[in-house]
This record gives sequence, structure tokens and C-alpha cells, in this order.
Amino acid sequence: MAAGFWLEGQLTNDDGNVGGLSFTRRSTVSLSGPWGEVRLGRDYAATFWNDTVYDPFGTVGAGATLLMAAQLYPLPTGTRTFGGNPNYVRTSNSVGYFLPPNLGGVYGELQYALPENVGSSQPSSTPVAANSTRTGRYVGGRIGYASGPLDVAIAYGNSAIGDNHDAGTTDSVKTVNLGASYDFGVVKLLGEVSRLRTRRAYDAAPPVRAPDVDTTGFLLGLTAPIGAGLLRASWSQVDYDLNRVTPPGMAALPDPKARKLALGYVYNLSKRTALYATVAQVRNRNGAALSTGGPALVNNASFTPRTSTGYDLGIRYAF
Repeated sequence: MAAGFWLEGQLTNDDGNVGGLSFTRRSTVSLSGPWGEVRLGRDYAATFWNDTVYDPFGTVGAGATLLMAAQLYPLPTGTRTFGGNPNYVRTSNSVGYFLPPNLGGVYGELQYALPENVGSSQPSSTPVAANSTRTGRYVGGRIGYASGPLDVAIAYGNSAIGDNHDAGTTDSVKTVNLGASYDFGVVKLLGEVSRLRTRRAYDAAPPVRAPDVDTTGFLLGLTAPIGAGLLRASWSQVDYDLNRVTPPGMAALPDPKARKLALGYVYNLSKRTALYATVAQVRNRNGAALSTGGPALVNNASFTPRTSTGYDLGIRYAF
């Protein structure tokens, strides 16, 4: 058997800040052997892997798939959505098991993350804000098969994103996604479909039940080697279903949706150094407010962007 650890931090390109040298990305210890690996700590969520593995841009920069933006940022309409999922990319207090790599191309993992369990028998003493009793809990898994040019995987996760002890409610996001890629040599095709359902559970029957929100996302992408570099392109979309009840005699309001087109090129100067450039544009409809640069204008009730355009220009160096 073998013991291991992984401490991963980050720095911001704008100002070089390292955030106090904190390892808030992945921070794990593990024990592995012929039977697989058990990993403890702060790790990547099982359901996030499909979003990043089957995205030509690896969920990084202006070209990152809309499936990521829709999970991280809520709608601007005040509707309860899955935006701001704290367990979307990484889970804290997690216990994970990974299959060994000698199963004929089959790979997979199971993961459970514990909440902080800050609670009290006195409701007035229990924090109403997020991260009180159940927020942060995650259970999920991923199973896949990779052989030659083919790679396909399906993942499922259930994450508690909000907990109001006094009101007796818990908000959760159930995510299922399926991704695949096939490398033809001259071009590699990638695709993913994702379904998210946000639900509010009540300890007692509520007088008025808040509507749930469902979201469906798609991605189609490709990478192609051209000269000493790699061409990258993707098209992704997110369709919201707010499950609104339309009064009799009134026309149903259209649900929000967003589309994104991204194109990029990576030119390898050497095995370690590369130049890259990306251009991407998001088109929003019916109240969606996703952008290429993050949550800009998301919480502005008086204005939402119809389009958002972003660019990346940079140098990548691998140590």
C-alpha cells in the first residue's frame, strides 16, 4: 500500500496574490493499493469531472462551458435556483473511494461529504444562514469506460445548498450528467448532456410551496491538432424551467435560456510553453444573465445582458 497527499493552491494573474498561501483547491490525504484508493479531505466533486473533462476548454477562461456558469451563478429574477452551489467544483470534509486502474478501462468513484453540523436543540440559537446544519452535505459518484479513442462517463450527485433550521427547509440540487469523447486523430469530438433539479424539502407541510427549478444543459465541442498547436471550439446551451403556474386566461411567460459559442487556439512553443487565444460570446434570452466573465450584472434587477463577449490572450508555462 501507499500513502499520499495533495496540496493545491492558486494565484491570480492580475495581481499575483496567492491568498495567503492557502490550499483551498484540492487538499487531501489518501491510502491506495491494488484494491483502489481511499481519499479524505477537500476534493473535486464527482459530478464536476464530466463538465471539465468533456469541455474543450477544461472549464477555464472565457470559453468555459455554460454548464459551469449556470451552476455557479443564479438567475437575476429572484427565483430560487441552483446558482451558487457550494459543492459544484469541490467538496469539503469528503470521503472518496476510487476504483483501481486495472479493470480493463472501467474507472469510477464514490464520494460523500459531511456538513459542518452546526446545530442546536434551541431553534433561536441555530444560525438561519447557510452552513447551519445540512448545507455542504454531498453524496455522488461517477462511473466510466475508456479504451483507445473512446471515453464515456456518467455521474450523479445530490448536494445540500441551503438550510434554514428555523423555517424547517432544506434546499438541494440533484445533478446527473453524461459525457463522451472520441478521438479520430485528425479531430476529437466531445459532448455532454446535463440535467439539474433543485428542490426544497420541508420538515412540515408549508402553506405555500415554492416552485422548483429544473435546468437542462448541452455541450458539443471539438479539438483538432493544426501545425504545432491545437484548435478548440465548443457550443453550449442552458435551458431553465421555472415551473411557473400560469393563471387562466393569461399567456405563459417564456423560460430563460442562454447559448454560448467559443473558439480558441493553443500554439506550443515547446513541451512546457504555449501561447493561447480564445474568443467567446454568450446570448441570453428571457431573463437569463450568464456571461463569459462570471456573475457580472447577475443581481441587477433592472438590467440583464442580452450578449456577453470575452477574450483570452496568454502564455502558459508548465513547471
